[in-house]
Amino acid sequence: MAEQHTPRSLIVSLYGAYGRGLAPGEEPLPVAELIRLLAVLGVDAPSVRSSVSRLKRRGLLLPRRTAEGAAGYALSDDARQLLEDGDRRIYARTEPTLSDGWVLAVFTVPESERHKRHLLRSRLARLGFGTAAPGVWIAPARLYEETRHTLERLELSPYVDLFRGEHLGYAPTAEAVSRWWDLPSIAKLHEEFLAAHEPVLRAWTASPGSAEDAYRDYLFALDSWRRLPYADPVLPAELLPQNWPGARSAEVFAALHERLRDRGAQFVLGLTGEASG
Repeated sequence: MAEQHTPRSLIVSLYGAYGRGLAPGEEPLPVAELIRLLAVLGVDAPSVRSSVSRLKRRGLLLPRRTAEGAAGYALSDDARQLLEDGDRRIYARTEPTLSDGWVLAVFTVPESERHKRHLLRSRLARLGFGTAAPGVWIAPARLYEETRHTLERLELSPYVDLFRGEHLGYAPTAEAVSRWWDLPSIAKLHEEFLAAHEPVLRAWTASPGSAEDAYRDYLFALDSWRRLPYADPVLPAELLPQNWPGARSAEVFAALHERLRDRGAQFVLGLTGEASG
């Protein structure tokens, strides 16, 4: 997860953080305001317009007029569901336990529709599933609802059966987990997040910045972090290697969220007031 913040990803992060009813008139977000907010993050206007067009084609943003009659974009129902599902992961602070169990996704796709087989595999991987066997994917049971929503939205549910259960052997569960997921690669993602954003937290602890600084630092941290709870299924501690960096990176993001999110909202609201004034 090298620090590559694409315009499209930053727009999604912006809507997730500040585009859901933060203030009257902010839903839909005016195009002019979107451009100004993304400019603070180093994204130029043509890139914003191009990325918004792609999100519109995917059915995630809908063209709407603001109360003042300005052109803007609102979140579609699918986009809201995606963000709400994401919230449960991005801001989760519960400690998983082995007693939570697992969800299994078992799928069969006809050869004539093998493109859907690739889509299924890629989506399950992006949801945090590991591979237990060909056509059998596994994840912590708490991911069931989001998995169901995703498969239904993509019209992939006819090809999949979902099961809940527990691992009964024969290999110890910790050993099996190391086969189901690439734990070293996931650990590296956490280490990269820490390298990029732990210094930011230290800087804010030593010397708080402006509302604009908070907005910028929070959006970059959120944009980096929101990928991690999907790459990492967040397994019980007893199934993970010693000195696992996931808990520390979660602590750093939680501290940045607590310190910066509302401070950044002041900057967003300031631009909103200027745009509607």
